[in-house]
Amino acid sequence: MGAERDSVILYSPQAEPVWDAVLNEGTAYSRREYIYKKYEESAGIFLAAYDAYIREAEKLVSRPEPWTYPYWAFASMQQVDLSGGGRVMKLSVPVDQAVFFDAYDWYKVLRLSYIGDNDADEASFSQELQRRGIRDTSEVILKPFYPDLKRKVTDSWKKIFRHDDTIRKALINGEVQEIDGVRAIQAGLWQIKKEWLI
Repeated sequence: MGAERDSVILYSPQAEPVWDAVLNEGTAYSRREYIYKKYEESAGIFLAAYDAYIREAEKLVSRPEPWTYPYWAFASMQQVDLSGGGRVMKLSVPVDQAVFFDAYDWYKVLRLSYIGDNDADEASFSQELQRRGIRDTSEVILKPFYPDLKRKVTDSWKKIFRHDDTIRKALINGEVQEIDGVRAIQAGLWQIKKEWLI
C-alpha cells in the first residue's frame, strides 16, 4: 500500500479476459452484461446493489459512457480474494480516477442491508425489523410490502462514500494506518488502463 504524488497503489483481482483487454487494447471496461454472465440467476440482486453504487460513485468520478460498471481494487494485498479465480493486478492509479470506501459498507449493500450512522443506529433499525416481523433486510428490498423501509435502506446506501475524502487524503499522504470508521479500504475504478500496471 502506498502513494506516489497524485497516484495510489491498488491491487485488483482480475480474470484473464480483463488482463487481455488491458494488455492488447490498452484499457478494460466493464459492462452490465458481464454482471448477468458472472452471477446468472443472482444477477438481479447484484444489479440492485451495483446500480445504487453507480448512482453515488459517478457523483465523485465521472464514468465513461457507455461503460457503466466498476472494477474493484484494494489498498492492501491482504484484502484481495482470489477464490473466484484470476490473478492480481498491481496498479498505480491516479487518485482522481478512483472512488474509495470501507469494504464493510459495500458488503452491507451487497447483502441489501441498512448502513447506519453508527452501531446504535443499525441496532435500532434491526429492532424495527423485528417489531414488524421481518427476519432479513433483503425481504424489505425484494418484496413489495415495505416501501417505507425499502426507501430507508436504499437511502442509507448513499453513505457508502462517506469516507471517500478521508481515505483519499490518507492514501496520498501515506497515512493509512488507521482511519476512524474504516476497516478495509476498497476502491472502485470505471476502467483499468495499461499505463497503470506496475
